[in-house]
Amino acid sequence: MPLIWRRSKERYRLLGNRCQSCNQAYYPSRKICSKCRRASKLVPEEMPKKGKVISFTQVFSAPEGFENEAPYFLALIELDNGVIILSQIVDSPSERIVIGAPVKMVFRRVFEDGSQGAIAYGFKFKVE
Repeated sequence: MPLIWRRSKERYRLLGNRCQSCNQAYYPSRKICSKCRRASKLVPEEMPKKGKVISFTQVFSAPEGFENEAPYFLALIELDNGVIILSQIVDSPSERIVIGAPVKMVFRRVFEDGSQGAIAYGFKFKVE
């Protein structure tokens, strides 16, 4: 796992950007606003750490490297500023994972590179 990837600010914070021309927010950051097509007006912005579930699914057959995680929940989260992201839901009983459930960001292990022993951390969400 490259050092530059592990040191990326975006891995540990919800760091996106916002267009100063049209006020559209993005996560992850973009180079050009897809709404007004301006590149020079995008400024960094930390995204809210709270939102709500707008859709979810339970994964039973995990991809390689995540077999020990299954079953787990993935959800589309609408952050408090309207940006929609995909994230894993953790530390939450399955009966509380419903559309409209309020969630907050938590910092958790994303995966472990067994061959090098490196552990990668990042954000996931938890039902409040």
